[in-house]
Amino acid sequence: MRFVHTADWQLGMTRHFLNGEAQPRYSAARREAVTRLGALCAQTGAEFVVVSGDVFEHNQLAQREISLSLEAMRAIGVPVFLLPGNHDPLDASSVYTSALFQAERPENVIVLDGVHELRPGVQIIGAPWRSKAPTHDLLGAALDGLDDDGVTRIVVAHGGVDALDPDPTKASLIRLADAQAAIRRGAVHYIALGDKHSLTEVGDTGRIWYSGAPEVTNYDDIEANSGHALVVDLDDEDGSVAVDPRRVGQWRFVTLRRTVDTDRDIADLDMNLDGLPDKERTVVRLALTGALTITDKATLDTCLDRYSRLFAAVTTWERHTQLAVLPADGEFDDLGIGGFAADAVEELVGAAHADGPEADDARAALALLLRLVDKGAAA
Repeated sequence: MRFVHTADWQLGMTRHFLNGEAQPRYSAARREAVTRLGALCAQTGAEFVVVSGDVFEHNQLAQREISLSLEAMRAIGVPVFLLPGNHDPLDASSVYTSALFQAERPENVIVLDGVHELRPGVQIIGAPWRSKAPTHDLLGAALDGLDDDGVTRIVVAHGGVDALDPDPTKASLIRLADAQAAIRRGAVHYIALGDKHSLTEVGDTGRIWYSGAPEVTNYDDIEANSGHALVVDLDDEDGSVAVDPRRVGQWRFVTLRRTVDTDRDIADLDMNLDGLPDKERTVVRLALTGALTITDKATLDTCLDRYSRLFAAVTTWERHTQLAVLPADGEFDDLGIGGFAADAVEELVGAAHADGPEADDARAALALLLRLVDKGAAA
């Protein structure tokens, strides 16, 4: 038996830092990652797909998003089992029980709520979230009472695991010991987890996995290995399992840490940004440290302005960015201005050497002046 394990589609997700039309492209990319699962199933001969929670970003989605998402699931072409997670719990306002979802749900889409008999001797068991704050281990409850009775079982669950996130205040944490015990006694053959967006094997059985999100949702210091789906093979005869990660995502959220003290450093940063592929599908977060003259800061701003138009977004990681900007001696002597304008520049230079918000404003004004002068010279 072969199937695809995926999770955390979070269809309808928005990212506030995306530029202009980049947000609609990102939303479409998340649906396209779902559609690509159909090609993966056709290529590998996968019989069905299990989605381990957080199919949708939340329960209050625009109708268009729901309709487009269901069309993407229809295109997969094999049964798709959806598990409600913490983002889209099976509560009173659930998207899964909405009139639109019920009316447009394709026949190949099944919401997991308990035991589903795939065929004689094979079960898919879902442990859905019914609220955003469960008071117990949902996976543990689903495993309770299961024994080795010859039935092949795939259990689909969502949430953190105590071995990875040892927080005694979280009542909903999955107890790894209980999960592994169910596998070792032969009651369960694979546990498909969602919630952690990075591809992760859990425990030492080789049968408990987070697939990670099929399309990236956060920067690489948080999501080390997202953008995958898992092709899982269960051997009906000997019960062995093989898990094969397959890349399905196309977007990247990249962090660049750089020291910029000179115009050469800025040129190197420019080369690094220029060399990144798929700019329209890449979000760059910069952590910059160093000390720059106002001329060099203006050069840096011009560089970043250009790339902010090319990438899906260029953002600053504020808590890891520390740039000191001060006028160099004689930096504004050759502007070719006089009179009141020259006096104003001299006053700004003096203010720029001080501390506080007024100094920041003065430096920004001087940097803008240099950029304007450069543009005038180029014209």
